Amino acid sequence: MAKQPHLLVEEGDLTDIALVPGDPGRVDRIAAQCSDVETVAENREYKLVNASYEGRPLTICSTGIGAPSAAIAAEELDAVGVSTLLRVGTCGALQRGIEIGDMVVATGAAKDEGTTKRYEKSTFPAVPHHDVLSTLVDVSNERDEEVHIAPIVTDDAYYAETDAYVSEWERAGLLAIEMEAAALFTLARRKGLRAGAICTVDGNLVEGTQKGETEGDELPEKARDNVERAITIALETCTRL
Repeated sequence: MAKQPHLLVEEGDLTDIALVPGDPGRVDRIAAQCSDVETVAENREYKLVNASYEGRPLTICSTGIGAPSAAIAAEELDAVGVSTLLRVGTCGALQRGIEIGDMVVATGAAKDEGTTKRYEKSTFPAVPHHDVLSTLVDVSNERDEEVHIAPIVTDDAYYAETDAYVSEWERAGLLAIEMEAAALFTLARRKGLRAGAICTVDGNLVEGTQKGETEGDELPEKARDNVERAITIALETCTRL
């Protein structure tokens, strides 16, 4: 098999499970909690690392921003033998009282993006695999970490998230918004893979706090701290899948 055109890997290069953050920089943050770290490939928004956590071999692969690049990653990871995808990302809250730094385990993702519509009807669900979802919840409970367990929405037009859109998502009871989960859940279901997502809140759209409004870093301090905790939950989840 030739190397995949975007990830630049082939069958045998990666492990069976991949943590998939959006930000290439977060690959290094996840790898910092691991051992036996080896960079496998870097191209465009994709950085791939193999590592080990408590003896469990795993892959870390950034997807870049948005459903199109996440779908490319899912397609090519599947092609080389990865069978489980676990998103570790950030999100914006859509309900009052959800604080910056809170963690969200997604029970489903509304498909308010364009990529999945090229694969199937919008009425088909974008949901995580039960094994991944239940293990994320179990690990969080055992570590005494408070997480919100709720449906979210995936959108691919960051600067077109108007007050009308936000109000509609809020009324629907969706907890948070991000840009990749629906594509990952959809591709995983269609290909017989397992997928899940844990995200850290970096702003609250309903309350008017936005990512990037703090000095010196894209994420507020509490969000930075809890990204590390979400990473630990995700890594521990990998050891059980």
